[in-house]
Amino acid sequence: MTAIHPVRRKISARELGLRYGKDPSTIRRVFAEPRAEYEGRARERREQILDLEAQGLGVRAIARELGVSPGLVSIRLKEARQAVAA
Repeated sequence: MTAIHPVRRKISARELGLRYGKDPSTIRRVFAEPRAEYEGRARERREQILDLEAQGLGVRAIARELGVSPGLVSIRLKEARQAVAA
């Protein structure tokens, strides 16, 4: 299903739903970033995380550098290690 106005939202569908009195599924149906764009950004961020770790940065430093949470960085590094081990 394609959104009526495909855009990347700056806040979540839940937050927009609460703000405008709409169901989050309605917000997602009307305003959703195209899947290919989202996956491309996610792939690029994973590569950046791995590159920064290879440079010797720690989880918190990588998170600060990329503007993401340390938890996200930890998850992506764990996934990468598991993929290598498999």
